[in-house]
Amino acid sequence: MTYPATTALYAALFALIYVGLSGWVIGTRVKANVLFGDGNDGSLQKRVRSHANFGENVPLALLLIALYEAGGGAHGLVEGLLIVLLIARILHPIGMFAAPNSPRQFACRGGGIAATLGVLIVTAVALLLRAS
Repeated sequence: MTYPATTALYAALFALIYVGLSGWVIGTRVKANVLFGDGNDGSLQKRVRSHANFGENVPLALLLIALYEAGGGAHGLVEGLLIVLLIARILHPIGMFAAPNSPRQFACRGGGIAATLGVLIVTAVALLLRAS
């Protein structure tokens, strides 16, 4: 196995995005004086879910991609998966604040999560094919 250098580089970028999303939530909590939960604040709810969705999906995707890369997987596929994941995770919170049922909501929020799930599926299949 080799060190997954490409995934490590992108993991650092994702860590910075995660910290940014955390600050986004914290700032809204301070402004709304909500120290726990969401205080029924719609904006805070959207920020909390954007942050949580990132935390729920990105670690698994990075782990799968790192395993694929460390196992000698195709560099082009690794890079492509990471780029798609990065774009998807930037789009998702933008879509959370789009008007309900708007093209922007479907493109950003829906497209962001669909692309994230696509990355998980493609990477899982690639790992299964390498293991067989």
